[in-house]
Amino acid sequence: MTRIIAGFAGSLTLAVPRSGTRPTSDRVREAIFSALEARDAIDGASALDLYAGSGALGLEAASRGAAEVVLVERAKTAAEICRRNADAITRAARGGPRPRVRVAMRTVASYLESAVGTFDLVFIDPPYDLGEPALAHDLALLAPLLSDDAVVVVERSSRSPEPGWPDGIVPERRRDYGETTLWWASAQPARPSQPE
Repeated sequence: MTRIIAGFAGSLTLAVPRSGTRPTSDRVREAIFSALEARDAIDGASALDLYAGSGALGLEAASRGAAEVVLVERAKTAAEICRRNADAITRAARGGPRPRVRVAMRTVASYLESAVGTFDLVFIDPPYDLGEPALAHDLALLAPLLSDDAVVVVERSSRSPEPGWPDGIVPERRRDYGETTLWWASAQPARPSQPE
């Protein structure tokens, strides 16, 4: 069972697709969000959850104060579950500000190629069998969409190599949780060109 851990929707149970997804464990989600709260990276943030599955990572951010969340999921069944979960989260925000949650039923690459605006917080939890070149391509498309202080969290199998980081995204650290590895990175704003 997958639940929202904390925030205004804490303990709300989320629907999860029966197959085709690998929900992030409560232990790993708690580690992610403890670290994000310690760096004050959630409140008011614009968050992006790529390969969303049930939407648990993005919706946890919404429950903890993110102002806007986009869940990107190409599988129709999973995208419909994301929509149901998003509706449940926004209904739970009684009396307080409601986060704006949107579901994009598209491939990650097609979403990133046409996205506008910037994101402060990005979760990337692709299927473990997604190849490294495809992940590197996604990261390259993401880099120009990051705000100056953006945080990127990539969840991979502990047997996967370090992602290929493009210009504009700088790796910070790696954390292992059994079979799961989290790669933490941040945006690197482009330096202004020096006059000749």
